Amino acid sequence: MSKIRGKGLLGVKVGMTSIFGENGDQIPVTVVRAGPNTILGVNALGDGNGTNLRVGFGEKREKLVNKPEMGVFKKANVAPLRWVREFRVSEQDAEGMEVGTKLGAALFQVGQFLDVCGTSKGKGFAGVMKRHNMAGQGARGSHGVHEFHRHVGSIGQRKTPGRVFPGKRMPGHMGVDRVTVRNLQVIGLDETQNLLLIKGAIPGHNEGLLILRPAVKAPRAKSAEAAKKPVNPMKASKGRG
Repeated sequence: MSKIRGKGLLGVKVGMTSIFGENGDQIPVTVVRAGPNTILGVNALGDGNGTNLRVGFGEKREKLVNKPEMGVFKKANVAPLRWVREFRVSEQDAEGMEVGTKLGAALFQVGQFLDVCGTSKGKGFAGVMKRHNMAGQGARGSHGVHEFHRHVGSIGQRKTPGRVFPGKRMPGHMGVDRVTVRNLQVIGLDETQNLLLIKGAIPGHNEGLLILRPAVKAPRAKSAEAAKKPVNPMKASKGRG
């Protein structure tokens, strides 16, 4: 069962760039187009389990939509949408949410922390050095294994148990995995164009679907007293602040 949290958005990754902060620091950011999202359904679960908001995003040609999907869109009186997902929110957050309501980047605030979920880029078939970051055999050109230094090496056991254990790290398909990056901060937003500037990198290729939710475990803000506390230079030099 998914956890109850604040309202989320569907968006697509536009690309990466960088901006400069007030103190002149260069900040890498990912530009995300988050909206407009259209609410297609509001399902109250009751018994304190929250409410499911069904949200759609993106354009889709009518000829590509099957009849059951088209019935959902006609019932909500909206044009066909490419992606449809559900967000579980509290009953309080669901107040005022009706079918057909539009949600955009204004749902979030500058400085807010988000958990961003996307599909990682596909890398095709990859060996153990690329896929699992293994060192390889004779990776530094020693022991006369120059031709085979990227091979996986021995994988089996002796007579007992006489098999390869499930989960053994081996070459195989890499990428196209569901990846969630937590606690990414919103640096800026444009309500008119539904654009978000999110600090750091986000998984996936450009124009790939992203699911944006309020962070489950947002980092705690340091108190003013802790910020003013003098730093011991001897501990700071050893990374213990």
